[in-house]
Amino acid sequence: MLDCIIIGAGVTGCAVARELSRYDLDVLVIERSSDVCEGTSKANSGIVHAGYDAKPGTLKAKLNVRGNLMMEELSRELDFPFKRDGSLVLSFDEKGIDRLKDLYDQGQQNGVKDLKILTGDEARELEPALSDEVTAALYAPTGGIVCPFNLTIALAENAYVNGVGFKLNTEVLNIKKITDGYLVKTSDGEYEARAVVNAAGVYAAVFHNMISEKKLNIIPRKGEYCLFDKTVGGLAKHTIFQLPTKYGKGVLVTPTVHGNLLVGPTAVDIDDFEGVNTTSEGLSDLLVRGALSVKQLPTRQIITSFAGLRAHEEGGDFVIGEAEDAPGFFDAAGIESPGLSCAPAIGEYLAQQIAKKLSAKKKENFISERKGIPSMALASPEEKQKLIAENPLYANVVCRCETVTEGEIVDSINRPLGATTLDGVKRRTRAGMGRCQAGFCSPKTVEILARELGRDIAEITKNDPGSEFLVGSIKE
Repeated sequence: MLDCIIIGAGVTGCAVARELSRYDLDVLVIERSSDVCEGTSKANSGIVHAGYDAKPGTLKAKLNVRGNLMMEELSRELDFPFKRDGSLVLSFDEKGIDRLKDLYDQGQQNGVKDLKILTGDEARELEPALSDEVTAALYAPTGGIVCPFNLTIALAENAYVNGVGFKLNTEVLNIKKITDGYLVKTSDGEYEARAVVNAAGVYAAVFHNMISEKKLNIIPRKGEYCLFDKTVGGLAKHTIFQLPTKYGKGVLVTPTVHGNLLVGPTAVDIDDFEGVNTTSEGLSDLLVRGALSVKQLPTRQIITSFAGLRAHEEGGDFVIGEAEDAPGFFDAAGIESPGLSCAPAIGEYLAQQIAKKLSAKKKENFISERKGIPSMALASPEEKQKLIAENPLYANVVCRCETVTEGEIVDSINRPLGATTLDGVKRRTRAGMGRCQAGFCSPKTVEILARELGRDIAEITKNDPGSEFLVGSIKE
């Protein structure tokens, strides 16, 4: 019998896995997709919120501030990009200034440091491209940006090297209470565990409701985004919000840690739990609303659009902890914004509860650090020469837009919990994330995957099974 099963390998599940790997426990993460970070975690804003928006006393408020504080040290330990760029919340009229003051007061109660309300002119000194209509702004210098892929993958890799198992391409079908814990039925057999962590994103209510009489209801909330080329990445230096509504923090304009510009998301409640399609209406709406914040958004520089789902629970707050009527079943449900910011704190919070429940002891040989994949695009001339001397594949550029080399792609495949799909390589190296959106480098990357994995090239997929690139030969 396992000590703990974690359902879901998004940023929350991987954060819990990493924290549980500090203990002498047998932990297994079960994920229905072909890789970690394939659900909500791959399609969000990448924002590390300061913590002024959450209602004081809620889990969102507590865990946001803690997660924000943890992120910088975690980025050093696990070697993923993180930057405190600071954030601005904009007001466009006198009524909005009163709401900014309310957010300021909330931030003070939540323990957010160094908040300040600026005049419109002071805000434009920080951000010259801001609209002339801006009358005031709440400035939060502790706000930041992070790469959600790199964060999730780093947590997963570190958990893996510390002994956590990962079962990918495996769907959880049912959960039943048994004498000593839970029986988890999957598409690849049955597993027993003393404890279960439910980190299944928009499907978390499905699993919770299998074992608890106190039901949850999660609504998929779709958000659409536009990503702009790096040539206009400097248009915004801070993360720029508008005053929040009941649907969330609204359309933002932000730089990314990789130098792009991101605008989004919209917020529309839908019935489809797989509804990640973009729409002309949604994208048009977010560009109109984004232009309220920043003058002359350069729409000709959009290189891609995408959509993600947020798991909105009707109660409005996170649902985290042991279910009242199901001992050993721990929820991490309703993890919407600021869920990415909270992830390190959620992992810490839940792991402590689970370790206490299972009377677990901490390991003496926990490996706290992880080294990421070297980036030729960011390396100095001296670092490039050293990398090429150690491995000549680092001289062979495969992705021209992002200057990603064959050495980096091979590293992404052969490292712990390495890539097995084109999207897996993309999220680990950025090959295919540039201006041409993989139009040039995909064939070569597919060849490298087949070679390194020892598979036929026709078996290589974009992501999950069924997304193969090649379906047959036209000539022998």
